[in-house]
Amino acid sequence: MLRGLLSFSSMTMVSRVLGLLRDISISHVFGANVATDAFWVAFRIPNFMRRMFAEGSFSTAFVPVFTEVKEKGTHAELKELMSRVAGTLGGVLLVVTALCVLFAPQVATVFTPGAVAEQHKFTLTVELLRLTFPFLLFVSLTALAGGALNSFHRFGLPALTPVILNLCMIAGAWWLSRRLQTPILALGWAVFAAGILQVLFQLPALRQLDLLTWPRWGWSHPPVRRIMQQMVPTLFGSSVSQINLLFDTVIASLLISGSQTWLSQADRFLELPLGVFGVALGTVILPSLSRHHVATDHEGFSKALDWGLRTTLLIAMPAMFGLMLLAQPLVATLFQNGQFRPFDTRMATLSVTALSFGVPAYALVKVLLPAFYARKDTRTPVRAGVASLLSNMLLNGVFLYALYALWAPPGLKAGPLLDGLSKVPGLHLALGMASAVASYINLALLWRWLRRADIYQQQPGWGRHLTRLALACAAMVAMLLLGRWYWPDWTQLQVIGRVWRLAVLVGGGGATYVAVLFATGFRLRDLQHD
Repeated sequence: MLRGLLSFSSMTMVSRVLGLLRDISISHVFGANVATDAFWVAFRIPNFMRRMFAEGSFSTAFVPVFTEVKEKGTHAELKELMSRVAGTLGGVLLVVTALCVLFAPQVATVFTPGAVAEQHKFTLTVELLRLTFPFLLFVSLTALAGGALNSFHRFGLPALTPVILNLCMIAGAWWLSRRLQTPILALGWAVFAAGILQVLFQLPALRQLDLLTWPRWGWSHPPVRRIMQQMVPTLFGSSVSQINLLFDTVIASLLISGSQTWLSQADRFLELPLGVFGVALGTVILPSLSRHHVATDHEGFSKALDWGLRTTLLIAMPAMFGLMLLAQPLVATLFQNGQFRPFDTRMATLSVTALSFGVPAYALVKVLLPAFYARKDTRTPVRAGVASLLSNMLLNGVFLYALYALWAPPGLKAGPLLDGLSKVPGLHLALGMASAVASYINLALLWRWLRRADIYQQQPGWGRHLTRLALACAAMVAMLLLGRWYWPDWTQLQVIGRVWRLAVLVGGGGATYVAVLFATGFRLRDLQHD
């Protein structure tokens, strides 16, 4: 599992770094404005469904069934399963994609009601949505291939595949945008091309495993029926954070222009710890938990889950404090250039600070969910997910109203609320705050029901592990606070000054954290799992 984690994480790290370069390119070329808001909305809708159908509910339903057939059945049955799942999943999503492309104006109206009154922004959103939505079909087939490869402990290639999307979008921003009458459409074409290339990239590896086969319709095929039955409940359980983000998109469309872009950039910073470690751990641990469950090995199940939880905290806690304290230096250094101004830096910093509070919860949920899905328990995550979703909606309203009451000038407060929301900068902070708190509600409910089900026995050594973690984080926070006090403002610095100062803070904070961990007795062998 550790080898699988390192393989998956290293490839995901490459993808996330390129994803960061992608967002830097978009910010430099386009800035934060109506056009970029339109793109991020158009990309977020199929991307949200991708998290549900591809990386979310489908993967969590497919991998346990695939693993069971792999362990107990023949290779011919495994190949038949691949064929039937590919045909069924592809057929269903082909219809969904066609409908959403056809009714793109109606879909855009639902998810961005604030853009309907702005004809240019709404038209751009519709055009971009028609270009980006087919990505859902292609990336779901990519996830099918990736799930099969992961079950054979080939984690590197699936984790490297998203690099293609980032490279295409970087090329779209710097090269294709200069050749189109409407430059922002280059990003839509880049997403469309990347979807096709990602599918093709996985095919040679499937051929090596003799799993490359023609898709066939298999709605009545028993294993396919089991996967579909388990997918429906997991749509909510595995995608709560994405549903919350999409709900935030609807509210952000009512706020000042640029809010969609600032939220998307904040999400990029969260993707590094979550993608490299949270999602990676969940992906690596699911086949292992499924195998232990099939073999009725309760002790092995508990040890695997315990290892995942400890390893997650080891990364998620310093990531949370680091993102909170270095939000402005990170945004200023990476994005403030070209069309991205100091005002945009201050606004994006608010989003990063708020969302970073939820990093441990986001990451731990990614590890806890496989504990339920490996046992084919899909109802419990749904209950927790629905509670978290409703909490997020309620908290969005509470925090948004509170910030509006604090920050809106008296003249605006006397007028209509919707008009006032689009004129007060910084209100998108409320959306990040609500998402972070809702993620902890989701985590608390999953943890409570996990312990109540008596499927996880806590292993010895947790007290020592948490003590080391607390001391290391405290030392890192002290070092970063000292650095922020010495270098308070980052928006007026030249780029080279921001880069070397950020390098000093990140390097110093990371070195402090690791040094204190080892000084308190932590060793690399503690990461090993038998």
